[in-house]
Amino acid sequence: MKQILEKYLPVQAIPAVFSLIRENNVHLKIVNERKTRHGDYRRMPNGSQQITVNANLNKYRFLITLVHEISHLLAFEKYGRTIKPHGIEWKSTFRELMLPFIRPEVFPQRLLPVIASHFRNPRASSDTDARLSVALKSFDPENDKNYIFEIPTGGIFRIYNGKTFKKGHRRIKRYECLEINTGRIYLFQPNAEVELLKA
Repeated sequence: MKQILEKYLPVQAIPAVFSLIRENNVHLKIVNERKTRHGDYRRMPNGSQQITVNANLNKYRFLITLVHEISHLLAFEKYGRTIKPHGIEWKSTFRELMLPFIRPEVFPQRLLPVIASHFRNPRASSDTDARLSVALKSFDPENDKNYIFEIPTGGIFRIYNGKTFKKGHRRIKRYECLEINTGRIYLFQPNAEVELLKA
């Protein structure tokens, strides 16, 4: 298992992550990319604990995602299954589990302040924290995608499923965008990655 983890995690994080997996009897599955999630946690019918994490994540996002999912397992076991999945019990568990990793031996220096800020009140997904998401994506391989916030108002873009949109105005945190084929309005996070078709 440690050899597999070397491919996906920062080296200095491996011993602690390996202990978390072993002590909590986690069955870790590394799976192909899913567009709607980075990972998930499930208690299986036989009582085993299964966590899946996308294989395409960079090492820092992989670590945060894996600890996020282990936090679900531990929060449910400690507080019971009636708690909210991303409620205060999960937040405190996630914060506690991440604390030993928030150091320069694990994360690059430029990521540390952003991560520390995020974990004051962690969100249900690292993608909903635009600042953290953009910082983490800077460690991904180069691609031809743009962020929504980079596209000019009125620009036309395409998302992963082929649907095309026209960018509208910002509404508090997200952007209103018009789906070209249906005329329906959708809200996009500013850090959503899309393909610019026409500025």
